[in-house]
This record gives sequence, C-alpha cells and structure tokens, in this order.
Amino acid sequence: MRGYDRINPMLPDELILEIFNHLDSKSSRDACSIVCKRWLSLERLSRETIRIGASGSPDALVKLMARRFVNVRNVFIDERLSMSVPVEIGRRRHADQSALSSLGLHFLTEKSGPEDGETESYCLSDAGLCAVGDGFTKLEKLSLIWCSNVTSFGLSSVAEKCRSLKSLDLQGCYVGDQGLAAVGECCKQLEDLNLRFCEGLTDRGLVELALGCGKALKLLGVAACAKITDVSLESVGCYCSSLETLSLDSEFIHNKGVLAVAKGCPLLKILKLQCINVTDDALHAVGIFCLSLELLSLYSFQRFTDKSLCAIGKGCKKLKNLTLSDCYFLSDKGLEAVALGCSELTHLEVNGCHNIGTFGLESIGRSCKHLSELALLYCQKIGNFALSEVGKGCKYLQALQLVDCSSIGDDAICSIARGCRNLKKLHIRRCYEVGNKGIIAVGENCKFLTDLSLRFCDRVGDEALVAIGQGCSLHRLNVSGCHQIGDAGMIAIARGSPRLKFLDVSVLQYLGDIAMAALGEGCPLLRDVVLSHCRRISDVGLANIAKKCALLETCHMVYCPNITSAGVATVITSCANIKKVLVEKWKVSQRTKRRAGSVISYLCVDL
Repeated sequence: MRGYDRINPMLPDELILEIFNHLDSKSSRDACSIVCKRWLSLERLSRETIRIGASGSPDALVKLMARRFVNVRNVFIDERLSMSVPVEIGRRRHADQSALSSLGLHFLTEKSGPEDGETESYCLSDAGLCAVGDGFTKLEKLSLIWCSNVTSFGLSSVAEKCRSLKSLDLQGCYVGDQGLAAVGECCKQLEDLNLRFCEGLTDRGLVELALGCGKALKLLGVAACAKITDVSLESVGCYCSSLETLSLDSEFIHNKGVLAVAKGCPLLKILKLQCINVTDDALHAVGIFCLSLELLSLYSFQRFTDKSLCAIGKGCKKLKNLTLSDCYFLSDKGLEAVALGCSELTHLEVNGCHNIGTFGLESIGRSCKHLSELALLYCQKIGNFALSEVGKGCKYLQALQLVDCSSIGDDAICSIARGCRNLKKLHIRRCYEVGNKGIIAVGENCKFLTDLSLRFCDRVGDEALVAIGQGCSLHRLNVSGCHQIGDAGMIAIARGSPRLKFLDVSVLQYLGDIAMAALGEGCPLLRDVVLSHCRRISDVGLANIAKKCALLETCHMVYCPNITSAGVATVITSCANIKKVLVEKWKVSQRTKRRAGSVISYLCVDL
C-alpha cells in the first residue's frame, strides 16, 4: 500500500542508532536525516563529529549546532574554511528545515560581498568558544585552526566545562598562558596537545599545563612559539613521563631542553626535531635514554655529526622510521651505524644530505631486510651500486622515490625491479639517466605496481609504457615532461590499466586524440586528468574522455591550443561529478560560466 511505513514500526531506536554509527560519509548521514522526523531526531543524537568554518557568523552557528547535536564529542573549527551563514540563523523558515541539520559539516559556499546585508562575516570569538563549552559537555577532541580572535578567556571556559577533553589543537590561536594553565588544571585526561604558531604563549603557560595534566600527556607539538624555551621542555621532562610523541620546530630550543625530555620521557616513540641550536649532545642522550624510539625525523640540522646517528644506532634498536633532511654534516659512517644497529628499519628518507653516498645506502641494503619504503631526494653521491644492494637485500620494498639523483640510472632500476617484486609505488623525477631499459624491467617484474610517476625523465618513451601496460594494472600514472611518450605508449596503458583513476600527461608534445579515445574506452574510472601543454590534443580527444569517464572530477587543460570553448563546455555538460576545471579564462563562454562558474579556475587570467 502506497505510503505505508514498513521500517519504523519494526526497528527500535537503539538499532537505528547502531546503523547510523556505521555510516562513514556525511552525505549518507544527511540523506538518512531527511527520511522522516524520527530519523532526523535519531541522526542528530548519533552525530559525534562536526566541522565548522570559522568565518561567517561562527558563534551563531556553534550555538545552533549545540542545540541540535547534543552528543558531539569532536569539534573541528577552521578559520581557513570559507562559509556564509545568515545572521538570523536560529529562526525557522519552514516547519523543520531539516537541511540545516548538517550546516556545520563542511557547509562551504562562496562568501557574500560586503554589500550583502543579510550576512555578517567575522572570526570565532570567545563567545563562540564559550558556547562550545556550554553546548558540548561531552567534548573529547577540540581543534581550533587559525582562530585568531580566541583568547584565554574562551579557552578557560571550555576547560572548565569540558573536563573530559583528551585532544586539543590550538594551531595559530593567540591564546595566552592563563588559558593553557586552565586546561592543565581542569582537563586531567588531556593526551594530545598541538601548540604550533601560538605566539602568545610563554614558558609559564606550558609549565603550568605540565604540572596540571602532565601525567596523561602523550603527544606534544610546539612550533614557532618564540617565547617557549628550554624551561618548558624541562617541565615536560619532569612531569610528562608518559609522553610518546614530541614534535619541536624552534630556534629557541637548545640541548638543555631536549636532554631533559630524553631523560624524563623513557616511553618516547616519535621524535621530530627542527631545532638549529640542538647539537650532538642532545641526540646522544636520545640514543641512551629513549630505547623505545620508533620514529626519528631530523630537519635542517647544521650542528650535529655522525656521532649522533652512531648513538641512535647503538641505543634505539626499535627504530623503524628515519628521516634525514638537509643534515649537511652526516656521512656514510652515520647511516652505516643506523643500518647495523637498527635492523628493524622499514622507512628511510634521505633528503639533501650531500655527504651521504653509495656506501651508506649499501649498508642499509645489506642490513635492513624489512625496508618497505625508501626515498632519496637530491642525493647526488648515491650511485647505481647502492640500489643494487637494496634490490638484493630488501625484497619487501613496496615504495621507492627518487628525485634529482643524477648518478642513478637504468642499472639501479633493473636491480630494484628484479629483487623487489612487491613494489607498488615508484616515483622518479628528474633522474636523467633512467630510460626505457629500467622501466621495461619494472613492467616485466613488478606485477603489483599500481602507482607510477616518471616526471621529466626524458629518456623514457613508448617502449617503456608498453611494457608497463602489459605487466602492471596502474591506478595512478604521471608521465609529465617525458617528451618521447606518444600515442602508442598511452594506448598500451589504456588497455592494461582499466582501474586507472589519476593521469598526468602534461607537456607531452606527441600525445594526440587517438590516445584520448583509447583512454576513454579503456579507463572508465578516471577521476583526475591533467592535459596541460599538450599541443596535439583537441576538442575531439577531450570529448572522448569527458563522455566516457563518468566519474571525472578534475580536468586541467591550460595551454592546449587545440582545445576551445566548445571542448570546455563538453566537459562541463558531460561530467556530472566535475569539481574543478583549470583553463584559460578566454576559453570559457558566458553560458558555460553561468552553468558551472563555481568549478572553473583560471590560470594567468590577465593574458
């Protein structure tokens, strides 16, 4: 019988709530909320997370959300998200106006201009933050990103009323010591704290927080806080014995602070440092006291040497992830010490460490049998033989990234291909000695490869892509700037990779409409396509992609002289899911602009 409800009479509230809790996407929840009034009410009860753009009357929006979603535990407020909300948001224009139930969840629209009298744009204030405390008493996670008008008063209000708070992100907020002290006094369960770019804080605030809730604190991030010094870290070392993750980016931190943390936080598992005034002594202490360390990232260190890595290799036997970026005084000796001492290493990134060469990486290949990810960026001294050792010893390698490694060529890639048959991701950029031979070996041996990027490897041509197309089923492919690739190679990819989702073929001068037709037929799941600077692709080729790839979401096609306004219009009209089109402004007709102006982006609009 038409209109008869066969669901509600049979399902209790508890069962429907359980079903709602298994819905991951916001769109699915929103769809359920408009089925009937009962489902709307239950969906509101089940909502635990809201995200609000902190622009466009956020205070009023927070109050509305607090009334509608009483069981929220996670609140994310980000001033970088643009939105526009009517001032009289609390007034109901219709019986229920259920569409507003999801207003705070990624409700993003274009801001109204200053002449629009119905809206008022301003940042989240202490009044809005007080409303968070009043309305979300079960709050466990609060993220305030670049909410610059929030002060200690608002933060203190939240701390006093949300005593179950476990995670607090204050990135870019100008809160002071009083607010942080209130958090320490009231939120005894606080585990995660991010203080990036909190310029109003001094040592006093962090010291009082450590005194108050340091026993529970497990994660601390401090960056660009000019008034936080070693004094704060000494208090962390004294009172935060359960700390597991520490991220420091500061020129005001010296050895004394890091030494205190190393000695006082024996459970430390993750340490990320970008502190130019920290030297070997601090890292030596980490190697002695932090025996549970699993991840170490060192950025822009100019004052420590191989002595530090020798201490890490000797003491941190559980180390699995190591990043060395712009560490100019490290050499093969330090990397060898890590290889010999940290045999469980699974992830290694070496970026701009110009004194690390072939021998250091050979040691990794011989000793770190469980290595699964390797990234070498701007490593001019690392040659083919290093990757040959990795190929022989690291059979579990799944991801390899090479950027500007001028001494690495086909022989190295062949060794990797033959020895690391589980390789799933291969990214190579501006390695001019890599050509067809190496990539053909990858196609013949690495059957699990799904992500391939060969940017500006100008010795790679169609022959290599034919081998990839025959041996691998790719999900992502980037061959930007590989000038020798033409239609034949791309046709092979189209035939061999039916699940391809991302494709970047920009700056391919010999790629034409024939390849586009093959891609349209063979890769119906394409979502993102970059065709910029492809001079031979025309409206005809573009139409093959637009009409046959129904899931297409983004299309970049700047500086394609044979693509006209008609081609742009075809993309807009044929792709129901299109979210972004990047094109020259003069190629967009007024009709296309009216139809889909919000998804069109322009490059060099003044040209």
